[in-house]
Amino acid sequence: MAKVGFVSLGCSKNLVDTETMLARVAEAGYEITPEAEDADVVIINTCAFIQSAKEESIETIIDIGWLKEHHKLKGIVVCGCMAERYGEQIKDELPEVDCIVGLGSIDDIVEAVKKAEKGEKMYVHADKEQSTLGGDRVLTTGAMAYLKVAEGCDNRCTYCAIPLIRGKMRSRPMEDIVEEAKDLEKLGVKELCIIAQDTSRYGLDLYGDYKLAELIRKISSATTIPWIRLLYLYPDKITDELIEEMKNNPRVVKYADIPIQHISDNMLKAMGRHGGKEIVTSAINRLRAAIPNVTLRTTVMVGFPGETEEDFEELCDFVKKTKFDRLGAFTYSPEEDTAAAEFDDQIDEQVKQDRYDTIMQIQLEVSASRNRKLIGRKMRVLCENFDIPAEVYVGRSEADAPDVDGKVFFVSDKKIRDGQFVTVRINEAEDYDLIGEIV
Repeated sequence: MAKVGFVSLGCSKNLVDTETMLARVAEAGYEITPEAEDADVVIINTCAFIQSAKEESIETIIDIGWLKEHHKLKGIVVCGCMAERYGEQIKDELPEVDCIVGLGSIDDIVEAVKKAEKGEKMYVHADKEQSTLGGDRVLTTGAMAYLKVAEGCDNRCTYCAIPLIRGKMRSRPMEDIVEEAKDLEKLGVKELCIIAQDTSRYGLDLYGDYKLAELIRKISSATTIPWIRLLYLYPDKITDELIEEMKNNPRVVKYADIPIQHISDNMLKAMGRHGGKEIVTSAINRLRAAIPNVTLRTTVMVGFPGETEEDFEELCDFVKKTKFDRLGAFTYSPEEDTAAAEFDDQIDEQVKQDRYDTIMQIQLEVSASRNRKLIGRKMRVLCENFDIPAEVYVGRSEADAPDVDGKVFFVSDKKIRDGQFVTVRINEAEDYDLIGEIV
């Protein structure tokens, strides 16, 4: 059989789709190769969230296309968000691509590989909102796994194209999610990251109420996975029941990813966010009051249309005062067919970049200060791999989500397995990472 390579771009939700397609292709008898140069067919799972993501997707397609002329590569399959939204343009403007598979057509991925191997063209674009959620996966993340509990989004923020690309929110039945969690545990998963576009909204469309807390209880009862992490909780949907579950369930790590985007009421209203500054501060205060050791991560956007210096200063002051343990930022990108793209008072690109640099400098100082306070402490760390050039093990603490937060680098006299929990004493602190040794 032909060898198939995969390139997965974008978010963790997209990675789960990649793992699902990996399983389909492997079940069909194809050999999976990690090296695009060795592949007969390459599947590129694209992202189209913002302009930089679209540019990365296009550059990847062009780079892989070079292999068709200079290596053994026979065909390219493009899928994911860019294929869903810009399938016709890809077909017309990127001749390197042989097959295009929309988000609702994952079931056709094997047929696309067969066509691409022969150099034949194919474009499938089924209704994304009728597609099956879940299914077998080939795990690519070691002892950690993402568990997607819903697809799509109903929030309709004025800047976001996700509802246009992935459709309305569709929660998966609890029974299906619990069965997948049990399967992941059999694969050796030690950390389960619960994800969706808006994880805190889970169940509202299917059961008529927020059901994330109940889902966590069922996963906890059905598995013994040590760490359960909650990502992408929106401030207006963090219920008292959810906070109590996070507080009292010893296997739910004391960590919450709450993307606030801004704190100025003017900006939050213009963005179409649910709830203003009072809702945001209430969610943060309730979490910290109930769980004093909770790690809070957030994401903010700078340079949204109409953002004044006063709005930006308000955001900076809030970040300084709140001292989020983790913070990511991005500059506003006008996306076609979104309301904000038509707003007046678009911000100059250099101003956006300057504001981004400012907010990240504020957070760097917060992070460095927090890390310095950890020197001398002991913490539980999940070992992920061994860095051969540096001759150190690499892991994460409960306070660090995969892919977006810092790492814990440590040395040990004895061999440590990937997926093993160890106790590490912190000896040094960098701005975002920690360095220590096994005790």
